[in-house]
Amino acid sequence: MSIVGNIAAIAKGMSITFGEIFQPTLVENYPDGKGPLRGAVLEARYRGAHVLQRDEDGLEKCVACFLCAAACPANCIYIEAAENTEAVRISSSERYAKVYNIDYNRCIFCGYCVEACPTDAITHGHGFELATLNATNLVMRKEDMLVPVSALTAAK
Repeated sequence: MSIVGNIAAIAKGMSITFGEIFQPTLVENYPDGKGPLRGAVLEARYRGAHVLQRDEDGLEKCVACFLCAAACPANCIYIEAAENTEAVRISSSERYAKVYNIDYNRCIFCGYCVEACPTDAITHGHGFELATLNATNLVMRKEDMLVPVSALTAAK
């Protein structure tokens, strides 16, 4: 390529750059913007923080089958199972997850756990504010992820 061609290519690139300099800057106004998520716009298939679902009766959907932990390539899900009793019924099955932890230090948000769950107990929510200065705050426990019973009654 000749020197004239090189200079023409540089001039064309600089003309585009100088044209963009005088255009107004488009900024998404998070966290002070409008809307329920305060300016954040999320797609419907966004994979955010995990949510443990409940059934219509308010019982936990998780039956501690360990399929989500087995499907996880990052090995970030830890589950301990316990047996339901007639007096204390946590889930509709004979077992429930006594301990359900997800370590977001290791989670890659691949969605394999959601696909592997036979009861649709674990889903991806729209929570995205997970940043922290302390890594121990990124280990989410069952109590942090479980849908509150009050949310079910409000939906009816």
